Amino acid sequence: MTTPETGPAPRAGGAQAPAAVPVSGARSRRGEPRTYDFRRPTKLSREHVRVMQIAQEGFARQATTILTTFLRTGARFELAGVEQFSYDDYVKTLPDPVFITTFTIEPMAGKGMIAFPLDIAMAMVDHLLGGSGAAAQPNRPMTAMETTITTHLLERLLAEFATSFGTITELQPAMLGFEYNPQLAQAAAGSDTVMVATFAMAVGAREGEATLVLPFSSFAQSLNNAASPQLSESALRKRKKAAEALTARLNLVPVDVSVRFAPLSVSSADLLSLAVGDVVLLRHPRDSPLEVTTNDTTFAYAIASNHRRRLAASIVPTPHAAVKDTA
Repeated sequence: MTTPETGPAPRAGGAQAPAAVPVSGARSRRGEPRTYDFRRPTKLSREHVRVMQIAQEGFARQATTILTTFLRTGARFELAGVEQFSYDDYVKTLPDPVFITTFTIEPMAGKGMIAFPLDIAMAMVDHLLGGSGAAAQPNRPMTAMETTITTHLLERLLAEFATSFGTITELQPAMLGFEYNPQLAQAAAGSDTVMVATFAMAVGAREGEATLVLPFSSFAQSLNNAASPQLSESALRKRKKAAEALTARLNLVPVDVSVRFAPLSVSSADLLSLAVGDVVLLRHPRDSPLEVTTNDTTFAYAIASNHRRRLAASIVPTPHAAVKDTA
């Protein structure tokens, strides 16, 4: 089944987009029908997309500034859209080779990934070394020196990424490494749902498409919290009243409480041989208080007592507190 795209709404989880191409080509594809896979329903709601767009637009603005400053040339990093993919479907849209960097998203689980054309990555190295970036760039993995030169720039971009996402959740991203074959990046399982932010990227005269990939499952709860509307004063009062009523009712719930001697360990043979009249030595010290427990959890200590001809227990300080006081 195909449905026409009417705006920046996310593509379905099973959608397969064309490979990264210049920005003008990407914009001309809007309005074309795309395949919808009913086995992978859309998880990224419009509210989620809006929250992600705000964060990614902030990141794009800062990324433009950083690229321009570091490379000393005209640069552009502009958000084109946020969409949902399965990781396998997303990987199929990438050319081979392509420049990929993966990073952690602590304290959340999973990995993030940034991908953009390899010739732009090589041109960035050229600019960082004082070149013009206009010459034909090699179509190969970076050398150790080129990787080191690029790392500092990417770390700055990740720092701005964390700042831009501060309104959604706190992140401490850290680079993991580089990859050039999309099949070897392994940023997620093939069937995992990922959020793909697409950017129009330009460095000097070179233009291309960059993507930033994040696992949906790791951000789902944070997106729900960020997308939920602020409660009104009356709603807050109702919520507070309900919490107070719940607390009051919980205080009336009956709880089974036991006062017991220290537990005793016996062998299975001794336990099975017990008969009427046998005596079991508790080995509980005379000056040691009894344990007051509920659901096998000790929450207080007591000594045996009586109250109006009924057996009772008088609560006493815990043994540790008593030792501390005497000290």
